[in-house]
Order: sequence, then structure tokens, then C-alpha cells
Amino acid sequence: MPESDDRYRQVLRMIDAHDIELIRFLWVDHNGIVRGKAVTRRFLESRMESGIGLARSRQAANLMDIGQPVPGFNAVGEVRLVPDPSTFVALPHAPGSGAMLCDLVQLDGTSWDACPRTFLKSALAAAGDLDVVASFEPEFTLCDARPGPGSLSVLDDSLCFDNTGFDAANDYVVQLTRALQGQGIDVELYHPEFGAGQHEMTLRHGPALRAADLSVWQKVITRGLASARGMWATFAPTPGPGFRGNGNHLHLSMWKDRPGLGPVNMFADDADDLGLSETAYHFVGGVLRHLPGLLALTCASVNSYERLQPGMWSGAHACYGQDNREAAVRVPSRLRGSTAASTNIELKACDSTANPYLALGAVIYAGMDGITNRIDPGPQLAEDPNGLSDAERDALGLGLPRSLEEAVEALRRDDYLMDVLGPLRGQLYPAIKRADVEAVKEMGPELAFLTYATRY
Repeated sequence: MPESDDRYRQVLRMIDAHDIELIRFLWVDHNGIVRGKAVTRRFLESRMESGIGLARSRQAANLMDIGQPVPGFNAVGEVRLVPDPSTFVALPHAPGSGAMLCDLVQLDGTSWDACPRTFLKSALAAAGDLDVVASFEPEFTLCDARPGPGSLSVLDDSLCFDNTGFDAANDYVVQLTRALQGQGIDVELYHPEFGAGQHEMTLRHGPALRAADLSVWQKVITRGLASARGMWATFAPTPGPGFRGNGNHLHLSMWKDRPGLGPVNMFADDADDLGLSETAYHFVGGVLRHLPGLLALTCASVNSYERLQPGMWSGAHACYGQDNREAAVRVPSRLRGSTAASTNIELKACDSTANPYLALGAVIYAGMDGITNRIDPGPQLAEDPNGLSDAERDALGLGLPRSLEEAVEALRRDDYLMDVLGPLRGQLYPAIKRADVEAVKEMGPELAFLTYATRY
């Protein structure tokens, strides 16, 4: 056993305590879909060290599960699924089963450039002595049955924040809250959202890698518990025609240890009108500069752009502003009593078809470019951009890609983002997304909506 022997032994004790027989080794593919293999309790100990074999070509699969013809991703070649024991959960919706999240590594144990979790780790390393704190804020649509062709039966049609919406989903949401908290996952807020059947549950922020891991568990457990109750939960950005979009807003801040002070929020400055530091402004500047290409990673599906439209409060304009819910980057007003600690920025242009490790990692890289090169984001936009004329919006440079195809092309033209993605993923990821675009074109609208409502 390796140096992390204690963590491995703790997992084994938890497995015995929960009478678990199958342990899933899970990872998130380039389309944000959670996949995995499982090992039995009897052989877990050795497999935690050696990993489970996986064909390299699995990371080249598109939305339709068809591998793309990218060099190095064919019938030959294998990597290993190696679990992180600190991510273990006993799956509350699947008695007898547990799971861990994995890194994809090469046969000699070294990192593999097509591993999304490793990409986030590299972004955190690039941040140096700045510790990234983050949280995802997902919305989902709760249905009383699995969606079918042309059929999406939502659990409720209550108004936004309507108390009757709380009542309609109470039994399920209480069970979900307890299930997440039972796995050490801190649920902070919950409410019925704007759209029919739409709900939002927010987890407590924390270190960036854990925040990405928890976003995976939240999605897995939310969907699993709904299915176990004969219901269906979909995180699709737009699960059906005319539905309000489901976002997965990303909040983050950067911290540093100061002698005698402990961790200090480097995004906070009480002297600034918005409460933001120079570091925060430069981070925002980097995000906005790279936002067209970033969208290919944060709004990562054809379906994303049904949501990412003006007037949807989805962040469809390339600007920032305090509590401006039409801006791609919102600066949340700070909380009374914890102004410095609560200072953060929110990327609204993000949804649950994104791989959370790629999305968060790419945003960190973009922000670090802003910090390194002192990119000025300009003044905030303190008004609704939809109230401006087309000429005024064009003059301010508020335009963003309006399709996945446009976003992937913007990514391809962004030399900085392509460089941090690396030559392997820089070739692989756009190929997968271009294949998705073509596949959805062939489906027709009804099948396309159904595909996303069931995949996500």
C-alpha cells in the first residue's frame, strides 16, 4: 500500500460499515457525462493501487457515444482509472454500492493529458500561492416521470420562490438534503426557481478541486434519488422548448495566507466601490478577454445556446457588473457581517453540460492571464444591456458566440486557451464538440431536446 495507507484503510472501513459490495470508479468525460467501472469489495484493495483499465478511446466519445477519429484514440491503447480515496461516498440511492472519483493515468502511473481532473490540478498549480475557493450553483428540472418524445411532465408549475413549489417537492428535497449531508456534503441553500419544475440547491463553497468533485456528487445523487422515487431530474440547460434555462453558475475567489492574519481573500478591498481588489479586477479582465473561447468549455453543448440568450438572465453579454444578472460575470453584493469573506465573482455563462474540471480549470487559467498581464476589464456595466441599442452594445463589445459551433471556433482562435489545454486535448476536445454539432443537426428539435433531457 502507498503512503496514503490511512486513507485507503478508512475507505475499507466505510465500505464494511455500509455493507457495500460494488464500488464504482467514476470519471467525467469531455461531454460532462459521468462514466465508470466497478470492482467488488473482495478485490478493491488491490485495484485502489493498480486502478482499472480503460480504453483510451473512451475519452474521444461524443454525445452519441461514437469515438472520434483523433490520432492516438483508436482500438489500440489503454489508461488506468485510479481513484482518489478522499472522494469516497456510499451512494444513498443505490444500497450496496459506493463510488470514488478517479484520475485517468498512463500505464506507468504518470498523468495523462486527456484527464479533466488533472487539468484542474494543473490550473491550481498555475495559481501559485493563491488558493482558489469555489462553488457551483446548479439548477435542475424535476419531472414526475422520465421524459419521452415530445413529453416533459414537470413536478410543479409554481412561481419563482413560490411556497407551493417548496411543498410540491418537499419530500424529495428533504431526502436529497439529508442524503448529501450524510456524505459530508454541506448543503447551504435551496429554493424553487423561475421555470416550471425548476429547482436550485447550493452547496457550501470550498477548495476548488473539492468544489468540482462535489458538483459531480450533487448531480449523481440528485438524479439517482429522483430515479429511485420514480421521478426524473434533468440538469439539461434547456430540457424542452420554451423552458427556462438551467444554469450552473460558478462562484470563485482567491485567498492567500498572510503572516499573523491567516487566510485573506485577495479579491476583497473595502476601499473599492464594488468591494473588489486590483487582483479581482484583473482576474475579471482575463475572463472577459477569453470568454468567447471559454464558452466552448463552460457552455459546452448545442443545447447550452438555447439558454444562453439575452433576457434569460443567463449571462449572455460579455461584461461585468454588480448584481447584473444579464452580465456574463456578476459581482455579487457582499454579505453584511462578512463583507471581505463573502467577496467573490460569479460566472453566469456556465451550465451542467460542462465538465466541471475543465470549466473551472479554464476559468482559473483565464483569470490568471488577467492577473499576470494586468488586464483591465474597463468599467462595470451598471444597467441592463438589453436596454441598450444594438450599436451601443456593439461599441461596448458585448457580443458573444450564439452557438456551440461559434464558441468552438473562438476557442480554436484563442492561442492562450489552446496552449493551456495542451496539444492532445486541444485537438481532441474541438473534434468531439464538432461531432456533437453535426449529430444534433441530424436529429431534429424534438429528439435533440429529449437527448439532452435524458443525458443530463
